[in-house]
Amino acid sequence: MKKLLLFLWICISPLCAQDEPAQEPAVKAVAKTLPAVVNINTESVVRHQVRDPMDSFFDDYFGRQMRPPRLIKQKVQSLGSGFLVDASGYILTNAHVVDRAAEMKISVTTNDGKTYTATYITGDPEIDLALIKIESKTPLPFIPLTELSPNLLGQTCLVLGNPLGYGSSVARGILSAKGRSVTVGENEYQNLLQTDAAINPGNSGGPVVDIAGKLVGISSVKMSFTPQGVPTQGLGFAIPANIAREKLEEFKKIARGEKVPEKPGLAKKYFGLTLQNIDAKAAEKSGYAEGSGVLVAEVEPKSAAALAGIEPGMLITTVGRYDVNEVRTVEKLLGHIDSGNRVDFGIQWHARGARGTKTFTDTIRLVAR
Repeated sequence: MKKLLLFLWICISPLCAQDEPAQEPAVKAVAKTLPAVVNINTESVVRHQVRDPMDSFFDDYFGRQMRPPRLIKQKVQSLGSGFLVDASGYILTNAHVVDRAAEMKISVTTNDGKTYTATYITGDPEIDLALIKIESKTPLPFIPLTELSPNLLGQTCLVLGNPLGYGSSVARGILSAKGRSVTVGENEYQNLLQTDAAINPGNSGGPVVDIAGKLVGISSVKMSFTPQGVPTQGLGFAIPANIAREKLEEFKKIARGEKVPEKPGLAKKYFGLTLQNIDAKAAEKSGYAEGSGVLVAEVEPKSAAALAGIEPGMLITTVGRYDVNEVRTVEKLLGHIDSGNRVDFGIQWHARGARGTKTFTDTIRLVAR
């Protein structure tokens, strides 16, 4: 009888333990990761000129400037989140949270209520990630990036941060989609994760973790309206953890003063093309109008571009159905393709003959290697 009761207790006790809130996986994940989340408060000084309306009136009336405009300074504050990535005080956050950091005062408040002055290390606005650092006499809690979440569709996601300035906040949802592209103003962010967990102003830069406490991504963008102006619900976006880990390694090399080699662009990776923007100097040398396209600077031997007859000095005017006039635009368009995909390039070039210079145009289809 005692053996039977012991057997039943062994079977039932785990089920009883699950009824305890402290044993919930999400609660354990929050307890594990929240101490590493920080509140970031930035303060910058914006300088701009103002003029008295009466001065403008007299200027127009007398045809000359009566008094020069006054230069005024205005303090601008913003809030965001971040998280410690090692015990020495390095913090990952969004680039837009600490934008113009050279002119900013960055204050960081840790989860235990202590406030530090942070130093801006470096950032990448195109990916929207930045690295800052605080100094502490004791080791700090952190979220390791050694083992990341598998990022499976439908898995539970916990968004940690400081929405609207409220510290130590947690929102729960699921991983809704991967590989999303989102345009905010003039910036387009690619390869983002989508979650229906609440991401609000102030969450930016905070971690998104799974119920094991592993990093899923970094909160970046919330979409409140579609491009057509239709209100949306449950559309939050995060930078994937694997990209964050890759950029962190690069950022730390910069912090140590090491030179980071430039990565080959996608145009070179897929097609063997090295591209160049057409500025005033390049326009004068090439004969193409400034901003009329992207110049082919180099072509890798035996690459797809070389085999198709593309040569240095030619101009790329379109990629697919889109006009291009910057290398950055070409790279963004190629960010959606993969090996084996076909891409149409609109090409323009000059040929000199007995009757002068003639311009030719063609569309060349290349297969990504």
